[in-house]
Amino acid sequence: MTRSMTGFGRAAAEQNGRQISVEIKSVNSRFLDCSVKLPRKWAALEDRVKPFLQARGFARGKVDVSVQVTGNAKEAVSVALDEGYLSGYLAALCRLRDEYRLADDITVMKVAQNPAVFANGTEEIDPEAAWKELEPVLAAAADANLAAREREGAALAADLLEKLQTVRSLIDRIESFSAQTVVTYRQRLAERVREALADNRIEPEESRLLTEVALFADRVAVDEELVRLRTHFGAMEQMLAGNEPAGRKLDFLIQEMNREINTTGSKCNDAAVAALVVEVKYELEKMREQIQNLE
Repeated sequence: MTRSMTGFGRAAAEQNGRQISVEIKSVNSRFLDCSVKLPRKWAALEDRVKPFLQARGFARGKVDVSVQVTGNAKEAVSVALDEGYLSGYLAALCRLRDEYRLADDITVMKVAQNPAVFANGTEEIDPEAAWKELEPVLAAAADANLAAREREGAALAADLLEKLQTVRSLIDRIESFSAQTVVTYRQRLAERVREALADNRIEPEESRLLTEVALFADRVAVDEELVRLRTHFGAMEQMLAGNEPAGRKLDFLIQEMNREINTTGSKCNDAAVAALVVEVKYELEKMREQIQNLE
């Protein structure tokens, strides 16, 4: 299943009297870049989140995971003073007041505005128990995110296949024009030679004309390039139909297609073919932009 790298998933549940909610947002990125925001006392679980998401199916993208936990009302919470910090903080305030002759407005409420003076006495959680609570909610949010990415990925794949058919039809037209180019060149060459030799009543040598036409045909032949392009088209269809992340492979494949069409354009000096080459490059660029969104 082709996936986009852009998605959103949310899940919430009550575990042991706690309300746990998880949001997972993802956008484009070259690699898997996972950022996790957890409540402070759950911070020990951060290192487990990225491997869990990788095992769940996340391969690329910038993924932001936000976890919120509403505390259990039965948990005993005490708030204490960080006396070491508070002593130094008050001493600094007093020195500031005295040395700079500032108004003495040191009050309890003003000091309390600095959260560092308090020490949270909440009992530390057991990481294993906390992970058991978090894991099912994280899994539900991850699945919701992946489902959104799959829906968008399917739409992107359909658009890419439609553009691929357009490119195929343009390549078919280039092939037909290329064959006609050789015929037209032979006719023009024969006419010019006859005109040049007409005054002396000399007939042109057919073998020389054929040799010149053969050399020209070899210079402008694009059969190999078109065959490789069609091979790349087939490979793209297989990748889009597969179950593995293919964004980076498809990006490389588009580069190869551009290389082949550039070679085709440099070989063909026909105006009609040149115009078709420009159209192909335009379609390939649109495809490349879409592929940047794929995982």
